[in-house]
Amino acid sequence: MALKRTTKAEPNFSMSSMTDIVFLLLIFFLVTSTLVNPNALKLLLPKSTGQVSAKATVSVSIKHYRDTDTFSYHINGDEKPVPFSEIEDDLVELLKNEEDPTFSIYADETVPIREVVEIMNIAKRNHYKVIMATRPE
Repeated sequence: MALKRTTKAEPNFSMSSMTDIVFLLLIFFLVTSTLVNPNALKLLLPKSTGQVSAKATVSVSIKHYRDTDTFSYHINGDEKPVPFSEIEDDLVELLKNEEDPTFSIYADETVPIREVVEIMNIAKRNHYKVIMATRPE
């Protein structure tokens, strides 16, 4: 006795759920990629084996221009340079409400140590903690 089906299975596949998933993944990666590198300046940081787990809320970047032997200072990775005379006032303003004021220094490895020490002196005068940013070895 041969039984026949009256309904046939349709081999169609709906792509609408797949496009929703791809769209959500795209949004997720776009949002997380902006959080990965908060420092917009491209600096070649010195290498170090010791890494600090403390997080600084403010960063000061020092970029060295070898052709003119000049330096530019940037606060929080801003593309617009800040004159050295204004750095202390900007740091005081940014860190005034912090319970444990800490900032990090991102200095290109070609920056002379005296430039870094000048920024560290600002921290000492205002009783701030300083983290020197390095890249892992």
